[in-house]
Amino acid sequence: MGRRILNDALRSIVNAEKRGKASVELQPISNVMRSFLDIMKSRGYIKNYQVYDPQRVGKIEVELQGRVKDCRALTYRQDLRARDIESYTSRILPTRQWGYVVISTPDGILDHETAIEKNVGGQVLGYFH
Repeated sequence: MGRRILNDALRSIVNAEKRGKASVELQPISNVMRSFLDIMKSRGYIKNYQVYDPQRVGKIEVELQGRVKDCRALTYRQDLRARDIESYTSRILPTRQWGYVVISTPDGILDHETAIEKNVGGQVLGYFH
């Protein structure tokens, strides 16, 4: 259920970007979604996001920047070892210069470059470019 919520939120971001909107509202929210948005923000794919009423169902208002071409969460379980991350990213992403694969590791939720630096593997949550 959690991956489906993340996938719906990421598809909403892509659809809003295609329509040229400045912001999008995501609902319901989860901690994984917040971590995914943190990575997108740190890599410069979204401007900022604001969380409203996190105790209940909550919602997140995301300010878009116009850089996201595709953003998707995997709804199935995909395990990756640290040495297999590079080959996986070359298959999923369009080029080496664009995009990031987000991985849930024992060290937390990381993008693929940080996971390679720390030499940890985990489950693929999704990707964006």
